[in-house]
Amino acid sequence: MMERTMKAVWYETQGPANEVLVLGDTPIPQPGPGDVLVRLHASGCNPSDVKLRAGARPMGFDRIIPHSDGAGVIVATGGGITKDRIGQRVWIWNGQWQRSMGSCAEYIALPETQAVRLPEETGFAEGACLGIPAMTAYRCVTAGGPVEGTSVLVTGGAGTVGRYAIQIAAALGATVTTTVSTPEKAEYARKAGAHHIVNYRDEDAAEAIMDLTGGVDRIVEVEFGANLDITAQIIKPNGVIAAYGSAGDMTPVLPFYPLMFKDVTLRMVLVYLLTESARKASIDGLMALLEAGQLTHSVAENFELAETVEAHQSVERAGKMGSVVVTIPGSPSQP
Repeated sequence: MMERTMKAVWYETQGPANEVLVLGDTPIPQPGPGDVLVRLHASGCNPSDVKLRAGARPMGFDRIIPHSDGAGVIVATGGGITKDRIGQRVWIWNGQWQRSMGSCAEYIALPETQAVRLPEETGFAEGACLGIPAMTAYRCVTAGGPVEGTSVLVTGGAGTVGRYAIQIAAALGATVTTTVSTPEKAEYARKAGAHHIVNYRDEDAAEAIMDLTGGVDRIVEVEFGANLDITAQIIKPNGVIAAYGSAGDMTPVLPFYPLMFKDVTLRMVLVYLLTESARKASIDGLMALLEAGQLTHSVAENFELAETVEAHQSVERAGKMGSVVVTIPGSPSQP
């Protein structure tokens, strides 16, 4: 019997997108025990996917189908998984984390816990934004405990994680301040629900934040090292800093005593390595917000599978507001 194949994009060496990404046919993966097979309709293209393809970390496999996020329909199940899941719309997380086969393909097989029910009112493109950006945001906002009644600063509020963090913190009852670099980004963050907006290029950010808030209880931080001087000034005693990035200063010098004398908690957030309880809390929280209509999504650009090179190049360009998604057309038929 001839093996069924699917369209997929992969790379076998790391380097520039237009030099290493290949579109071709490869066997459809088969779901093993505890797995589901998802017919993908959208694949999220995140900065981490692009950096891995470019060579930020060793490949680990001879061939990699990139992208960890996606959304589609379950079309088959492996041993031990009820057939009731077949036909369910889902979004996926950690699709390519420590695996060779990610979501930039027509199908993906993965543990059924990594395929989460997608509400009917949420489209596949939007579902492909939930894995890395939305879960990172939810974990950063809530890792220090309930935020109702607190003051939360989201740095880089026009970023994908930042926009989700603004919505999540506001929906959970916090007063949200955010930093941006342009008037256009300020309006974008305001529409997401930010109560206070500081353009750090036009004013002294620390002074402006203190004037607006008197200090913040929580910080969701996209540039930990670069913002430490400001952070030490504006964080309140017993505050929590949840950092998910520090690209501008990858080996920052910590102002230990200014933070220690405020009894500040520092938490580094890597969404791939959330504990089971933290993952469940993030998924449950996001689902509750989705079903309550309190979470919107921003897809900046949408590319076809054959345009994955352009999708990666788009992620590498600065300035966009929203996620980059690769659409995978076709009907969710049984393979």
